[in-house]
Amino acid sequence: MKRHVLIYGLIGGILITVLKWSESQFLVVQHSFAVYGGLVAATFAVLGIWLGAKLRGPRERAVAKEVPVELRAGGESFVVDERKRENRKREELGITRREMEILVLVAEGMSNREIAEKLFVSENTVKTHCSRAFDKLGAKRRTQAVQMGKELGLLP
Repeated sequence: MKRHVLIYGLIGGILITVLKWSESQFLVVQHSFAVYGGLVAATFAVLGIWLGAKLRGPRERAVAKEVPVELRAGGESFVVDERKRENRKREELGITRREMEILVLVAEGMSNREIAEKLFVSENTVKTHCSRAFDKLGAKRRTQAVQMGKELGLLP
């Protein structure tokens, strides 16, 4: 009896294996382009992720640091004539008064459209002035231009 059960189970297992194999063969033949295309896509995706991580290297983190500034005795701080200093810096960089005016409005957080409405000019004019001011400051983004303007003493 045990022998018959083992033979019956073995034959059943062989039949199931043959059926699964034939099903997979049918799948490969019937949908070969999709199967192989998917395999190639998955291979290149994994390769691209691995290669990108390998070439990129370790990530660097920017660290911001606060530095306390002491006031002079008596609570009075040194006051510079901002107009002279600002004009000198502005002239050294070659920034026009209109570009400076737009840079101040950018620092206030206004969009190009809001600046255009406030100054009664077109939005393209604002974009042109922004672009030229950013180039003269060596900035790529609005936030970077504002930061550089503050560091140079052009913006309050």
